[in-house]
Amino acid sequence: MKSSAHFSKKFIVSLVLLFAMFIVAMVFGAAQTSIQDLWQAMFSNLKNDQINILREIRFPREVAAIIVGAALAVSGAIMQGITRNPLADPGLLGLTSGANAALAITIALLPVSNYLGITIACFIGAAVGAIMVFSISAAKKGGFSPLRIVLAGAAVSAFLYAIADGVGIYFKVSKDVSMWTAGGLIGTSWKQLAIISPFIGIGILVALLLSRQLTILSLNEEVAVGLGQKTAQIKMILFIVVILLAGASVAIVGNMAFVGLMVPHIVRAVVGTDYRFIIPMSVVVGAIMMLIADTLGRTINIPYETPVAAIIAIMGLPFFLLIVRKGGSVFQ
Repeated sequence: MKSSAHFSKKFIVSLVLLFAMFIVAMVFGAAQTSIQDLWQAMFSNLKNDQINILREIRFPREVAAIIVGAALAVSGAIMQGITRNPLADPGLLGLTSGANAALAITIALLPVSNYLGITIACFIGAAVGAIMVFSISAAKKGGFSPLRIVLAGAAVSAFLYAIADGVGIYFKVSKDVSMWTAGGLIGTSWKQLAIISPFIGIGILVALLLSRQLTILSLNEEVAVGLGQKTAQIKMILFIVVILLAGASVAIVGNMAFVGLMVPHIVRAVVGTDYRFIIPMSVVVGAIMMLIADTLGRTINIPYETPVAAIIAIMGLPFFLLIVRKGGSVFQ
């Protein structure tokens, strides 16, 4: 009860920070807007240039940042829990590279595909990438190990990114693929959000429902079996959840894998190792992280935009190197 009370206070603080960051993201940008414009855009029927910018451009974009940040953070937390590997995230396990390759193939071979078709292709690609990584990791006697999974993930990711580049060059769609994957949240529409949001919502809900089982799995699989858990079924469900979350994220923003690596480590430093607390806190902290990155991308070089993927990479690389240097325990 005491730990739950402490978590509640921390969670409320994180929600306040998320709300404040959302206001900052909505107000700041190339176009001059104010808090009053934001209030009128959300709660009135007035129309002018500033209000239209907020309603039709910034509002769906920042909502997408919240949704995608939450999805990437939760998927990273699940992967680290399942594999008991502090370096695991959707990017290192072939999910984002598989989705990226599927995206390139779909744009090249099915150029008339609508957004739903591209989203489904990204789901399939993410699944294929992850299956390749786990198949290679399990091929040698002794089964999975954190090092083997990371090495297999690096190899498979390089292979799948090469396929994406090759398809782009051969079919002369490199520019389209690059614009999609590097553009981040530029041009996000309410229609896209309507397609993506249900997948991410279902994935996060299932992750919350299975958070207790994930906590036990993250500690010791033998203990989980001894407690009567059906570990194979739970892993399969969580694996499907990660595919949904990572595939949907790539479909809307491209490769932002470092979010899935950073946020779970930050969250564990705040709330501990219980995934009943890690999952909901990851939702909020992931959303905050993506809002910060998008706001920086829009404002540091006005009127031009810096790709959000570049901002995330700049934020994530030192963090990644720190985790490697400390053996994964720096934020645990």
